[in-house]
This record gives sequence, C-alpha cells and structure tokens, in this order.
Amino acid sequence: MTTATQRATLDDLYRFPGKAELINGRIVPLMATGRRPNRVAFRIVRSLDDYAQARGVGEAYTDNMGFAIPMLPSGRESFSPDASYYNGPFPADAMRFIKGPPTFAVEVRSENDYGDAAEAEMAAKREDYFAAGTLVVWDVDPVNDTILCYRAANPTQPTVFRRGDVADAEPAVPGWRMDVDKIFA
Repeated sequence: MTTATQRATLDDLYRFPGKAELINGRIVPLMATGRRPNRVAFRIVRSLDDYAQARGVGEAYTDNMGFAIPMLPSGRESFSPDASYYNGPFPADAMRFIKGPPTFAVEVRSENDYGDAAEAEMAAKREDYFAAGTLVVWDVDPVNDTILCYRAANPTQPTVFRRGDVADAEPAVPGWRMDVDKIFA
C-alpha cells in the first residue's frame, strides 16, 4: 500500500481488499450494497450476459469489475460500475482490469445515494464516464422503480424508463432490450 505522501496506482488498486476506484491518486472504497440494489444489478447483468452470449459480441460484468482509464481531468483513473457491458479489446492477461471504459455502465442507487450531495457525485461520475468514452450510463433508482438513461450524444437529457416500459441502452448495446418490470420484480 502507499503512504500518505505517495500517489496510489492501479497496482495498489489490484491489491486493495474490496471494491474501490482510483481517483486523484487515492483509493476510494465503495460501500457494499443492500439486497434490493444488488438484485436489480444482478438482473441487468444476467440479461446483458444472455445478450452477449447469444450474439457472440462483448461481455457483461457484475459489480466490482475494474476498468482502468487514462487519468481524466477530474483525477479519475478507474471505474467499478454495479453492472456493465464491454465491447472492446480484452486484456492479454485475463486476470487484470480492462483497459478502457465500459461501453455501457449501470449505477444502481443504494440507500445513501439520495439527496443533493449524492446527485452531484452521480452527475460528476457520469461526466467522467462520457469523458472516458462510455456510450450509455444508466442511473437506476430501485426506490422509485425508474431508470434514467444518459447517452454520450446528449449527456444532460436522459430518457426516463418506468414500470411498463421496455428499456434499452442504444447505441452501446444494439438491439438489447429489457422490461423495466423484470428489472424491479
């Protein structure tokens, strides 16, 4: 591990015993989630994995997958979304993080992800996703059963999906669809 005066590196992040991201040379631990947010993320990953397997394109990832990126102006050097899909070159060493951003990132809100401070943090992280090259980011709210779908082409105007809708992640995951009711079942 690094001392207080040293910048943490991706190698330090590999050795960190838990979910975390590398931001401004610091390893930032991410809290474990509760039952409902975890089940919601699981359902999304399962559907994405079925899509990837059927199409033979890309891979779906669960919580704690590391995506290493060149340092952004915000200082961020990694992402670890709650669910994700990646359609790009894979690392030569399958035990390492993927180099590059997720093609599609899903952030599922936990109980502490509500309020003004949380909204500002989530908006900043979305900006980082888009700056790194992510095409679509979902902000999934399991309390209100809604999904805000942000696209790189129009990052401040989300599409809102509610119960009864069929959600998509175009253009990041072409042709993939998921009933919102199944996500929040």
